[in-house]
Amino acid sequence: MQNELAATRSRPDQTSILTRGVSRLFIDMGLCPLEEFRLANGRRADVAGIDRAGLVTIVEVKSCRADFETDGKWEEYLGFCDRFFFAVDEAFPTELLPQDEGLILADRYGAAIRRPSLERKLVPARRKAVTLRFARQAALRLAGGQPTLA
Repeated sequence: MQNELAATRSRPDQTSILTRGVSRLFIDMGLCPLEEFRLANGRRADVAGIDRAGLVTIVEVKSCRADFETDGKWEEYLGFCDRFFFAVDEAFPTELLPQDEGLILADRYGAAIRRPSLERKLVPARRKAVTLRFARQAALRLAGGQPTLA
């Protein structure tokens, strides 16, 4: 039944549902989530999170097979995080996803890590830049502004 419901949703609706689940997972894990995080390279990560130790996690949400097959930009996120995951729903054909990257299964209520991410360590200068960008975007949103950081 849930697979049938997912098939009737539009991609933006499904992306929003999965993003909500990932954000809830991040909060449960002690990460501060930020949706639509703009990176210095001009890309926009679906969800980014920073934990108490300052480790940066980025999640690329894939709403359906076509979303994954037509989007090759995910590798451009790897230089901006310590951990990287794909987040999909239970109906997604996970064999399409790179086996070296983390995997999260999500729905509107939450999410679970199904495959851990590789650990990539950001160099200190990049970590500082990403952390400052994250903080500024979060603060602007809290104040009701639109982050337009270049």
